[in-house]
Amino acid sequence: MSNGNKSVVVELDGKQITVDELLQRYQGLAAEQGKYNDVEDKAQRKHSQDEELKPFQAELIRMQRYLEDNNKRMIIVFEGRDAAGKGGTIRRVTRYMNEKHYRIVALGKPTEDQRTQWYFQKYVSQFPRGGEVVLFDRSWYNRAMVEKVFGFCTSEEYEHFMQGVKGFEKDLVRNGTTLLKLYFSVTKDEQARRFERRRTDPLRQWKLSEVDLQAQDRWDEFTGVKYEMLKRTHTIDCPWTVIRSNGKHQARLNAIKVILNAVPYERLDNSLEFSADSKVVVSGARELELMEAQRIESGHFTA
Repeated sequence: MSNGNKSVVVELDGKQITVDELLQRYQGLAAEQGKYNDVEDKAQRKHSQDEELKPFQAELIRMQRYLEDNNKRMIIVFEGRDAAGKGGTIRRVTRYMNEKHYRIVALGKPTEDQRTQWYFQKYVSQFPRGGEVVLFDRSWYNRAMVEKVFGFCTSEEYEHFMQGVKGFEKDLVRNGTTLLKLYFSVTKDEQARRFERRRTDPLRQWKLSEVDLQAQDRWDEFTGVKYEMLKRTHTIDCPWTVIRSNGKHQARLNAIKVILNAVPYERLDNSLEFSADSKVVVSGARELELMEAQRIESGHFTA
């Protein structure tokens, strides 16, 4: 018999096996069990999160009914960096809503005809009728963000937009439309992690675009235009609300709360906590203060 317990031969299921081989088999089974446990834990966590959202998703249905009964219009703008969680939040917002009374609008590149039109025209054509909610997965603020960074518009076109958008939105609200502007804010490291997941997951690869591939390299440029956008378009009539979206579930839950708080409908369940988490939701004005403080401390924007 060889030295060391690992070479000791034992009998298992009628077959002889060394302790060393038995140990390796045990470690393999333990690793497999760990994988199963991870999957189970993830599934349980997702189920719990879905259950937490459901009472608020029911409130969204009640909110829709209020808009329909009162012939009110609502626009929700979802803006933010690529992979900030806009699409996932929109899916949770609309999951149980009445499909007859909401639309999701995600416009592609402008056509040749649209290039000759007033910039806002293609967006206005998608605006809600009475009793309807329209959710813009990116909006006219493309001009202030992506188009500005990548040079898809001229400096003159950008400046015309920045000068005109406040009046455009103010008139929209004055005529009875509820306009909610949400900006989803994700950190650079978290964006990189989400891009890597898109790159390696076949079910998510379709989300990865040429613009995405340059987002990390142009991080500082996007931060600069974000600051200018908030500074020049956050107004009393049409303020920005910033959603910290590193944590997807909390971002989705709190975004839904912000939406519900924007409409004076009668609550379905007053026992729910409708106040948004101040660690997740901040005003556009507060975000500007934080960005300015970061610039003073480090010499450049970091958010």
